[in-house]
Amino acid sequence: MNKEAQSVEELDETTIEENESTCCQENEETTEVVEEVSETESLKQQIEDLKDQLLRNAAELENFKRRMNEERTREMKYRSQSIVTSIIPAIDNFERALATTVEDESTKTFLTGFKMIHAQLVEALKQEGVEVIEAEGVAFDPTVHQAVMQESVEGVASGIVLQELQKGYKLKDRVIRPSMVKVSE
Repeated sequence: MNKEAQSVEELDETTIEENESTCCQENEETTEVVEEVSETESLKQQIEDLKDQLLRNAAELENFKRRMNEERTREMKYRSQSIVTSIIPAIDNFERALATTVEDESTKTFLTGFKMIHAQLVEALKQEGVEVIEAEGVAFDPTVHQAVMQESVEGVASGIVLQELQKGYKLKDRVIRPSMVKVSE
């Protein structure tokens, strides 16, 4: 081969190598750019996920605080329920004692003392929000009355409470003990 042909061939090989080198560099740069874009998108997605998680956690915390406040309010409202439940049978016993009739003067003095104690207990319960449930002469309400007997009475509509057998009590809006009643048929 002559020198000129050889140098053209070398020149062609050099040009090809340079082109290949340039092409590889461009491919590497393109790959790096694609990887950077992919990594950026991945980081953006992670940021969005973390923001979403943060908002959910904040909402969950607010709901927890609200539930705790409601529970605390409910506990304060009905804090005396257990003591009221314990005192009601004593009130019943006082009322039974006061319902008796006596002729002896010394027993009448005791009854006067019982009336004063009964009045104090009833007043203390009222201050706590305890109310007696109305029963006789009203329509039967299964949410506040417990029917234990039925009787057919002329002139009285069906479902009317005829007699209260045991008083019922409410603490604010909660029934502590329903009234035991006799209801007309």
